[in-house]
This record gives sequence, structure tokens and C-alpha cells, in this order.
Amino acid sequence: MAERLRNYIGNNWQSSAGNFLDVVNPASAQVMVQVPLTPAEEVNKAVETAAAAFPGWRRTPAAERIQCLFKLKNLLEAHIDELARIITNECGKTYKESIGEMRRGIENVEVACGIPMMMQGQHSEDIAPGIDEYVVRQPLGVVAAITPFNFPGMIPLWFLPYAVATGNCFILKPSERVPMTSNHLFELISEAGFPAGVIQLVHGNKDTVDALLDHPDVRAVSFVGSTPVARYIYSRATANGKRAQCQGGAKNPVVIMPDADMEMATKIIADSAWGCAGQRCLANSVAISVGEAGNIFTEYIADAALTRKVGYGLDDGIEMGPVITQDSKARIEGLIAKGVAEGASALVDGRQKTVTGYEDGNWVFPTVLDRVPADGELARTEIFGPVLSLMRAATIDEAITIVNNRSYVNMACIFTRDGAIARKFRYEAVAGNVGINIGVAAPMAFFPFSGWEQSFFGDLHAQGRHGVEFYTQTKVVVERWPQEWSRQF
Repeated sequence: MAERLRNYIGNNWQSSAGNFLDVVNPASAQVMVQVPLTPAEEVNKAVETAAAAFPGWRRTPAAERIQCLFKLKNLLEAHIDELARIITNECGKTYKESIGEMRRGIENVEVACGIPMMMQGQHSEDIAPGIDEYVVRQPLGVVAAITPFNFPGMIPLWFLPYAVATGNCFILKPSERVPMTSNHLFELISEAGFPAGVIQLVHGNKDTVDALLDHPDVRAVSFVGSTPVARYIYSRATANGKRAQCQGGAKNPVVIMPDADMEMATKIIADSAWGCAGQRCLANSVAISVGEAGNIFTEYIADAALTRKVGYGLDDGIEMGPVITQDSKARIEGLIAKGVAEGASALVDGRQKTVTGYEDGNWVFPTVLDRVPADGELARTEIFGPVLSLMRAATIDEAITIVNNRSYVNMACIFTRDGAIARKFRYEAVAGNVGINIGVAAPMAFFPFSGWEQSFFGDLHAQGRHGVEFYTQTKVVVERWPQEWSRQF
């Protein structure tokens, strides 16, 4: 029988679960471990343990709290290879992509180590004679994050470092599809020396999530996933009086102008569209070529799709791995068929493919759908797979109209040598993240991971100062010390 994973509660590995799910390698279809479906009683125990730890952790000076983060940063660096291999085996992406993911996660730990300055408040003397006023930031208490399958190493680190550096106690509920990365991460967290109850791990499914959303001692919830689930979590969390930041789905367009460096643009767009098998919220999924750019870009991108090497992510030279499950494969192939039925042409068709030696894997090869109708269902649907939809526009204004005609507003990019066109696009494109000659406009850790409309529910995003503000509450102090109270020495 496969190894059964456990939760991490009060600095101890434990699980009272009676039910488990298999965790399957998406390339080989082999069962690697089993993950517990944690019952509400054990979730409550984790929250209670965190609540008991909070008063002491809150009173720990920020400069001391971050010492554990410094240790964690060094441990993550030392173990990045084994973490990347685990990510590849349970998530399916290539080893290079897994290393890149962990680098971005470590970057957030580094930024959070600056919390003694990032958490500072404001001060004004003499708002009235002899009266001063100031603002301080204080932690919320117990906070939780519910994270997705596609970045099991990075996305928990969007939240965890900022939450604990600001003095909160943190509970992670990772995707049940990719629990192994989190377990290894928590082995390093244990070694970093955080006090018992400050950081905890509970595995599970929707019932486990609901127990966190409903517990009165959980003050804030962070989430990344699909828009329907993001909306559900935001609604239930806020109905229970919690803060919530919920990142949803995406349908990210890229515009290619006639003056673009076509070779550079093609390489970057191919990496963006098919990196991580298209299973990321910043993947370019729609390419809009303007004017005479259409024919040449179509030829270039079709060749890039046909020559991309697909296989098991730990094998040499592999550029793209499988999608996460057989259900995902079936859904993606069904959406490709939907696009063809709507009038698109399957210029490169990635359906019904296999990889030698891994015939049971969840393979969908790079796909290019040409002339996808801008008003069709596929143009509005998040595919979350290695499918690039091509559209045409006569002018930059028409291209921007297509870009802005969508409900998912996560990212939009443009490739051009014209600064005025780039500024126009940056100014008019409705998107939370904008890329200029960039295929994946992924913010550095010291900027917020922005998203708008149906791509994000909440006010404050992950990372940087937004993360600090989300995990703290402001207290305004107005004080007066009359001179006559002063003792004379």
C-alpha cells in the first residue's frame, strides 16, 4: 500500500482521517502516496492550536520572527533540487519549470524578511497642541490559505512568509492532487525552528475547506484556483466575517503588432502558452495578430507547436509535460472540439497523442486553433491547457476591443517596437497585469499579483505591501500627555 501522508499540527505529524485519496503521477499514472481527507474535528484542533500560539508569536519582536524565515530561505535553497523533483512528479511540469517555480517562492520569503520596515506605521506630532496621533499595524490572529495544484511550491509562499512575519499564525490547506510538495516544505519549516502552532498543515477536500471557512477563529483566507471556486470561497468567508483574497481564472490575450520582433515574440509566446502545459493563470491563451503580422506569426507559432518536445519532466530536453488528470485531458480535448465546431481551424491538433514509455499519462500536445471567433464560447472560456487560440485584427484599436471584451481580467501583453502603441495598450487594456514585449507578466515578489473583475475577488492581492496590509489591521492612537502631569526630576 502507498505511503499515507499526515498533517502537521502543533509541530507534530499526525492524522485522524479515515478516508484517503490516491496521489497519481500524471506522466506515468502510478500511485505515489495517499493524502488524508481531514475531518472537521482535526481542522478545529489545528485552529485551536494556532489560536493558542498566537499571543506569544504576536509579542515576539518582528526582528526575531524573521530569523526563522532567514533559516527557511537557506533551507529552501539547499533543498531546491529535491523540491523541484517532487513538483515534477506530482504536478507534471518540467524540472526546469519546477526550479523556476521554487525560485519565485524563495523570492517571497526574502521580501518578507524585510517586515520590520514594511510593517511600519505613520506618526504625526501636534495634530492639536500637545496631542500626537499615529497608526500601528497589528496582526489579525489565525489565517489560512487554500492553494491549487499548478504551483504547489510557489503559491503557498505567496502567503505564508507575509502572514507569519507580521505576527499571525498560519494554516495551509494544499490541493489534494499535489500534497507531497507541501509535506516536504513543512519538513523544512519544522527544521527552521518556528514555535509550535505558528505554521500548520491540514490536507483534505471541500469539507476540510468548509471547516476552515466556518471556524470563528480563522480571521482571513487566501485562495488561488478557478473563478467558480474563488467566488464560493470569497462569499462563504466574507459571510462569516473574514477577510478574503481569492484569485480566480484567466483568459490572457497577447497582441502581436506588425513591427514586432517575430522570432523573439514567437519564442516567448510559445513558452507562455505551453509552459506548465498551459496550466497557469498567467499563460497566454489568446494571440491577436494585427494587420500583416497575421500570416507570418501563424506560420512561426505553428512550427513552434509542432517542434516542442513533450514528455516526462525529469527526462532530458523535455519542454512540456502532461496535464494534471485524465479528467483535465478529457475537458481540454472537448474544448478543442468545441472551438472547431465554432469555426476555428485546428492548425496543430494535440489530441489523441501519447509519449513512448508513458502511454498511460495525461497527454495533450501543444495545440493551435486558428481564426477562433472572438464572439464564440471558446474565446470566453478558460481552457487551462496547452491550447493557443489565434485571432486577427485590422488595427490596434480593434485588437484592444477584443482584449477588453472578456470577464477574466488577469493579464494582457503586447509585442511591438513602437513606444506610442505600447503606451496606448498599457493605458487602455483592461487587465490587472500588463506585459510589454513580455509573455508572462508575473510580478516580482515586492509587487502585488494583480487581477481584476472575475479573475480576483477581494481588495488586497498577494505579495509585497498588499500582503502586509492584508495580514494586518491598523490601529490609530491619539494621545496627550499634559505638562502638569510630568514629574520633575
